[in-house]
Amino acid sequence: MKGASVPAVVGMPSPLFLWRFKVVLFLLWGFCCCKIGWDSVMRMSADLRDLFLYEAFLYYNPLLLVALMIWLWGVNLWVFAQSSVNYVKVFDLAQTHLSHREIWRSATWLTLIVPTSMTAYLYLYSHGELSLAASQPVFLYAILLIILLSPFDMFYLSSRFYFLRTMLRILLPLQAITFPDFFLADIFTSMSKVFSDLERSVCRMVNRQVATIAWFEADSICGSHSVAIPLVLVLPYLCRFFQCLRQYKDTKEKSCLLNALKYSTAVPVIFLSALKYHVFPEEWVSFYRPIWLISGVINSLYSFYWDIKRDWDLSILTRIFMFKSPSTWTNLLYGRSWVYYWVLGSNLVLRCTWTYKLSSHLRHNYLTVFAITALEMLRRFQWVFFRVENEWNKMTAKQNFEMSSDMPSEADRLLESSSHTSSEDEGYTIDM
Repeated sequence: MKGASVPAVVGMPSPLFLWRFKVVLFLLWGFCCCKIGWDSVMRMSADLRDLFLYEAFLYYNPLLLVALMIWLWGVNLWVFAQSSVNYVKVFDLAQTHLSHREIWRSATWLTLIVPTSMTAYLYLYSHGELSLAASQPVFLYAILLIILLSPFDMFYLSSRFYFLRTMLRILLPLQAITFPDFFLADIFTSMSKVFSDLERSVCRMVNRQVATIAWFEADSICGSHSVAIPLVLVLPYLCRFFQCLRQYKDTKEKSCLLNALKYSTAVPVIFLSALKYHVFPEEWVSFYRPIWLISGVINSLYSFYWDIKRDWDLSILTRIFMFKSPSTWTNLLYGRSWVYYWVLGSNLVLRCTWTYKLSSHLRHNYLTVFAITALEMLRRFQWVFFRVENEWNKMTAKQNFEMSSDMPSEADRLLESSSHTSSEDEGYTIDM
């Protein structure tokens, strides 16, 4: 009708506006957490401040490192999606597998939840609410565990089931080892410090030592002298060691035994370090520490050699960065010689600092150990690119070989053609 009014069309905000709005909210959230956390720490007396920060850092730093690893894994998947590497086929994933965007979404939630819980812990503890403060890490760990083990069809059930099934295959290598099995086990070796801190955190929660200083006694059940620390540190290496033995049983390849030897070199590094708390100081300095240093050098150099010689193929080291579509990253990384030097140099340096992280007698420098563990995850992040690409190249080479072997050769086709011609000639002669 002529006099009817036309309702105004409400436009949806643009994706760029929504992205900027989320960034502003994230920065505001980060500022609030830092401000509340700093004020809470400053309320405490100076003599208890370091102990309190050490305890709070123990509960939350392993979850922050897990969040970092998830972020980096999302970047790995994004690069694979841009290149010719079919990671879905390499890992034998279902069609419902998580994309890099879904991985980043999960990492975002974990990045938000963990610091928020840590800020609440600092605030409640500094204001005398000890019971409420102690409940914060317990509640966080319980929620994450429930989400991981939930049998209901939510929070990416198929992906969680795939992850848990692979973890079970790692702990119990009773069947043939697949690429996802030892790939995830290798990543777990980079997270051995994370697992050790998780064990200590859960130990204090179970023994009701959260928000107390009862744990500070080194000889307590959850103290720094606990035998559980080296046992948890060595567990990922033992799992990988037995995987190699299982591979040798199935394939009879001697390289599997050499790989098992590589993982076994981490065992003396871990246990010689833990031995410091159970021998006299003079005995440690004069006898055990030199052996520990030699063991650390052997483990670092052997692992570096294996990365370069076995896990990677240096002839195609940067092909992973040749994207399907034109990209700035391709121009920056593909075919550049500096990438070779960076990968080799950083891998060697971070392999050598690995000894520091594996040594429980050095873990009192918790900020340093946290930084080294984060750097190790960055090393593993770049290792993933070349390890997955190398596996994909092996798969395609094997597939091409099988296809070529099924096709008749040129000589076979000529022989078949000549025999067919001679048969026709013989038939023609008989007819005549």
